[in-house]
Amino acid sequence: MAYSEFTLSTVREKFGLIIEEADNLFVEVSGIEPSQTLQTFLKENLNLATAINTEKARSELIITPILLEVRRNFNFQVGFFSGTEFNVDSESGLNGYCDYILTASAEIYEIRTPVVTLVEAKNENIKAGLGQCIAEMLAAQIFNQRQGNNIPKIYGAITTGTDWKFLQLADKNLSIDKRDYYIVEINQILGILSVPFST
Repeated sequence: MAYSEFTLSTVREKFGLIIEEADNLFVEVSGIEPSQTLQTFLKENLNLATAINTEKARSELIITPILLEVRRNFNFQVGFFSGTEFNVDSESGLNGYCDYILTASAEIYEIRTPVVTLVEAKNENIKAGLGQCIAEMLAAQIFNQRQGNNIPKIYGAITTGTDWKFLQLADKNLSIDKRDYYIVEINQILGILSVPFST
């Protein structure tokens, strides 16, 4: 088994998760104004990404620039990994490739703790990515604990680039925000992605 094989039901049952669908999980998070660089890039490429409408185009032209903006906002002290193998516990199925991993470490050659955010890109189907993203979040939790970093919360997102769904894992408690965020709310998206690095 691998991350991509998990559904919401299978990940809940296998790992004994308590799942809560929360109203406005990040309602108190302040937005962050995107840089002129990001604003220009999205203005020039958003329509192109949605016209091509493939996961690869959306990843390259929308998601990656947004995640790199978070890294830039924290003076490049945020680790960024794309399409990286993250094998934590193969016996439990917590292995495979993650679309994006953000760490609270400036290390760029290998994933170092603490792993705090995992972002899963999905072409037009947010719901289908829930199980996979949650499995990756659980792997991050175990990875951190093995390295002696008991980070209280792991964050996750499933996105099409234009639509973002955010999750939060604390111990066995998994919260899924009922509210989706859309690309026109880029300030809020950047604010939520920045939460793990702001505390």
